[in-house]
Amino acid sequence: MLSDSEGPLWRKVPSFTGPVPRPRHGHRAVAIRELIVVFGGGNEGISDDLHVYNTVSRQWFLPAIRGDIPPGCAAHGFVCEGTRILVFGGMVEFGKYSNNLYELQASRWLWKKLKPRGPKNASPPCPRIGHSLTLVGNKCYLFGGLANESEDPNGNVLRYLDDLYELELQAVSGVKGWSVPDTKGGGPTPRESHTAVAYCRPGQSPKLYVFGGMCGHRYGDLWQLDIETMTWSTPETRGQCPVARSLHSANVIGNKMYVFGGWVPAVESENKPNASDVEWTCTNSLSLLNLDTMTWQPLVPELEQQNQEHQDQQQQQQQKGPQEGATGVPGPRAGHCATTIGSRLYIWSGRDGYRKNQKYQVCRKDLWYLETERPTTPCAVLLVKSTITMLHVAWRPLPAGEYYLLQLQPIRPPPPPPPPPPCPSDSAADPQSSSTEVVEEGPSPENTLGPSRDSPSGKTASGKKMTSPLKGGGVVEAPVEICETGTLNLPQSSFCGNADRTYPGSSMDVLNLATVEEESLQEPVWYDVGVFKTLFTEFTEYFLPPVGGEEAQPPPYRYTSSKEVKQWIQRRYDGREKHPLEPGVTYRFRVSAINSCGQGEFSPVSEYKTCQPGFPGAPSAVKISKVSENVHISWESPTSPSGKILEYSMYLAVRKSRGGGAAATASTASGDMAFIRIYRGTKTSCTVSPSHLSNAHIDCSARPAVVFRIAAKNEQGYGPATQIRWLQDTSKLKASSSESKANSGEADQESKKR
Repeated sequence: MLSDSEGPLWRKVPSFTGPVPRPRHGHRAVAIRELIVVFGGGNEGISDDLHVYNTVSRQWFLPAIRGDIPPGCAAHGFVCEGTRILVFGGMVEFGKYSNNLYELQASRWLWKKLKPRGPKNASPPCPRIGHSLTLVGNKCYLFGGLANESEDPNGNVLRYLDDLYELELQAVSGVKGWSVPDTKGGGPTPRESHTAVAYCRPGQSPKLYVFGGMCGHRYGDLWQLDIETMTWSTPETRGQCPVARSLHSANVIGNKMYVFGGWVPAVESENKPNASDVEWTCTNSLSLLNLDTMTWQPLVPELEQQNQEHQDQQQQQQQKGPQEGATGVPGPRAGHCATTIGSRLYIWSGRDGYRKNQKYQVCRKDLWYLETERPTTPCAVLLVKSTITMLHVAWRPLPAGEYYLLQLQPIRPPPPPPPPPPCPSDSAADPQSSSTEVVEEGPSPENTLGPSRDSPSGKTASGKKMTSPLKGGGVVEAPVEICETGTLNLPQSSFCGNADRTYPGSSMDVLNLATVEEESLQEPVWYDVGVFKTLFTEFTEYFLPPVGGEEAQPPPYRYTSSKEVKQWIQRRYDGREKHPLEPGVTYRFRVSAINSCGQGEFSPVSEYKTCQPGFPGAPSAVKISKVSENVHISWESPTSPSGKILEYSMYLAVRKSRGGGAAATASTASGDMAFIRIYRGTKTSCTVSPSHLSNAHIDCSARPAVVFRIAAKNEQGYGPATQIRWLQDTSKLKASSSESKANSGEADQESKKR
């Protein structure tokens, strides 16, 4: 966490691809994992498109939405709970406001119009714009806004609102109904274009904070609503409070509320002495409120707007050819959208309030994020592929990670233990067993899920991990494709977890998947593989320490462009020798993320080994598709140095107890899973029947998933196994806690130690 004296740092996203939405104002945005979902707003008309921005790939896309698609709207309420989004109200035409409620299930991009019951002792919310809709637990709180009471659609009889409604959500989908809570303590005056955020201090009841807004004039007051007691109050604050404003944004990261932009009183100058009427202008000021100490801190003061002309010139230069990741300050704006992903605050578009094109406001088209902290700790490094002298590893992205430092540590293998005593044949662990269950095979069917509108294939990369349940086998990671409407083909962003393996020639069936402890080595030395902007690397050598034992240079602190990082990387590795990977050697791995606020902690340690000659590799390019009630799995044949592939075996993780109910689907360590063989044959595909899927274990040690394993055999024996985690729809798992259902899933490339 940064200290208050260091402060956060603005960074501009220099470029992005895909169907970029038109600049606008009055739109709204929410975040779902690494995705930013933008809806509504307008400039020369109201937009009805739903745009999604992937912060990892820096790519916009238009998901293939369906269902009760709402009309375009602006100045609406927009909240997200899990993977569902609620939209309420907004302007649908000039002078025409809405009080309709829609729900979007983002996992399927399915819209649904909801009809909540009205309050018992009051009317339902009237059509409005400029209101706030805030999620607190399983309830949404609607406050204020602006209503039009004119019966003439071309007329405006405006009424500012100060009403408060509560909307209780149902689990997974739908709502129960509106209610009007009894509040105490007065409350904010009528207003619109304010902000409302929720925060719960540890050990206290959640609070709703309303700031700013307008009702003929702008407000700069802060109100607090205690959700338990439903009591309004004006908390006492310290520090310099932001000036009155409306059409700003307010977002919470940790225990801090960040207030950016909006309409504020214009700063008087010599050219504009005291005027009879207050003039208003847009601002790019940024203020922080510590919600634990209730202390305001200005981060970008209001005075910067006086240099607006100079800033506009800088913005134009940046738009022509910006340095990647260049720092600075976003231009003044109002009516923009803002949302948080991890410790980053993203803002996009909004009107600038200065320049006009005929009668229309000019809207900005830039995308910025505020870096507030060093990156968090990554998940353990994953293995994608292993050969005799090459390792292909990957790691899961962090929301605040820009670069990743990968290090390794060679380990010489200990003497092999004596062979275990013979045991009865076990079809779940011994591919040589004659007891097999072969499922129906067939041609590879087409994916039945709809693609995104801007991606013909609609395929997403997911992952698979390899942990071998087989004698002499191993664990390998490789890309897997699976279809999920509206997501992107990004194998590098789909990893999480960690993996371990046994290797050809090992007398151990499976290695323990606990995190590797470093205490077995005295004074361990870590060697750099490199600094990467990607989420994977394929390498055959690593860097030795600097000559003379000098410490490597740390990353530049608060760098302002990617050029500084490239120069640091060059200095760090200039003149250092490299050492090649060796066959049959185990290496420990760890990775840490870097951003302009510093370097984060290293990940847990994982171990991977280069291959020994002779045994086949792990099956790769696994694809999963759902066909009716069956699941079709196909893969590519691995390399086999010692003759052709003789057969493949496919295993499924199953519940150990059929009567376990919900307990059987609880979070379980990978080592506790039981496997049965469901296919043995020479073909590179198989079909899993519903009878097998009904007994599948839902592994919840990471994201809920059904686990498969595939291994290939040649004359030397079975090689490393590929483990596939087929992700499941979490909403369906919530809806049925007593039964595990393996449907509507997607593949993810994840590794767990076994």
